[in-house]
Amino acid sequence: MATVELRFSAQPEHVRTARLVAAAVARRAGVEEAVLDEVRLAVGEACSRAVGLHRSNGLTAPVRVVLTEEDKTFSIEVGDEVPGPDGSPAETVSGLAAVQEGEGDTEDEMGLAVISGLVDDVEVTSGESGGTIRMSWPVSGSSDLP
Repeated sequence: MATVELRFSAQPEHVRTARLVAAAVARRAGVEEAVLDEVRLAVGEACSRAVGLHRSNGLTAPVRVVLTEEDKTFSIEVGDEVPGPDGSPAETVSGLAAVQEGEGDTEDEMGLAVISGLVDDVEVTSGESGGTIRMSWPVSGSSDLP
């Protein structure tokens, strides 16, 4: 299992860099070329959401992106440090249910809707230590990663 971790300050101009890194690592992991645009767009939405949450809550902590290649899947986790509602314990919601149960603003819900439209396997976790969007895609063939 190969992992790449990226942390960047919550500035909109860094989202593009995260998108480029995600696409490059996904390509090396064996994600099909036809799916790379979806990876790029989904990571851009997730990172933009995290940046927006950090900025609107006055957080200076970096946004975290973890890219992991496993045997037959490639996954990306985008994490923020904005506590969930009421400081409740972590709660995980999968796919479109994340949008339907979301209590955020309409821009936040729109970002989650775009992500769930681009990614078949998505989970949104929110808790007292922040939130995470986990997305995964199948890989084909062998990997170039050591």
